Amino acid sequence: MDPYSSSSSSSGLSPQLSTEDFMDQVKVQLAQAYAEEFLETVRAKCFDKCITKPGSSLSGSESSCVSRCVERYIEATGIISKALFRSSS
Repeated sequence: MDPYSSSSSSSGLSPQLSTEDFMDQVKVQLAQAYAEEFLETVRAKCFDKCITKPGSSLSGSESSCVSRCVERYIEATGIISKALFRSSS
């Protein structure tokens, strides 16, 4: 059996995914991986930069710093993505 097929099951699913279904699954997995990487990067960078005294809650300045940091990271990611997609077209 090839790696893209599965054995028949009692659920009545077909033994092979269509190309479209397979691509949809890959897209979902990639989106999840990108989201996890994005959150980990933002957490690491913004936490290290903004949280000077870890405690049970954020101070107003820490909260504001984290918000600005995340906004800047999202903006930078968008700029980079646009530049990459323009150059590959």
